[in-house]
Amino acid sequence: MNELLLSATNLTKRFGGLAAVNDVSVDLHRGRIHAVIGPNGAGKSTLTNLLSGDLPPTSGSIRLNGQDITGQPPERISRQGLGRSYQKTNIFLPFTVWENVRLAAQSRERHAPFNPLHWISPAGRLAEVNRRCERALELAGLTARANSVAAATSHGEQRQLEIAMTLATEPTVLLLDEPLAGMGAAEAESMVALLQRLKAEHAVMLVEHDMDAVFALADVLTVMVNGQVIASGTPEQIRNDEGVQAAYLGEEH
Repeated sequence: MNELLLSATNLTKRFGGLAAVNDVSVDLHRGRIHAVIGPNGAGKSTLTNLLSGDLPPTSGSIRLNGQDITGQPPERISRQGLGRSYQKTNIFLPFTVWENVRLAAQSRERHAPFNPLHWISPAGRLAEVNRRCERALELAGLTARANSVAAATSHGEQRQLEIAMTLATEPTVLLLDEPLAGMGAAEAESMVALLQRLKAEHAVMLVEHDMDAVFALADVLTVMVNGQVIASGTPEQIRNDEGVQAAYLGEEH
């Protein structure tokens, strides 16, 4: 429990003269939800993109499961155990929920190079893909919706489906970018319950604007403003930090 799975040290990302992320360090542990909060333009999504490989850092280092992944492409980082969701739902709407998750699970199948018959697979391999699908759907709370067309599901279910697709790749680290965006109260409650279930087996970094959900879920919070970390600590420490209150949270927090 609380095993360190991802460690980013002194990450900086510059776009010309602008430092979107400036000397940021963050550690993600199994069994903890680490929320990253801050106003628009604080650098939260850029940090997520650096950790996932969608952007290369200007400087700094990232280690995942003990291996240096700095500057590696996202598909390679994903195969080493990092999964992420995006601000905008990224699913195949004409496919069923099961087919979406199955595609994600199949992405982890390894085939011999230059084998034109790689689509002919042993039955045991097919069973393993199905096992990953079933487990991901169960974790995401979508087992009953497996045969539904994704386009016919609710917004909240589509966000759950994106997480199920991520889980089907069997990651150890999850980067979740605004998973509650656009949800009503009931859907948000379901998502909060899902995230609470996921943290037992994963290290989770949560970028989210819903402060009620953040303080209900987070074990650790990092607050960013203008690309820099201004505070990091427990929810109670962040609530009582005068600098955070002035910069972001407001007096009500």
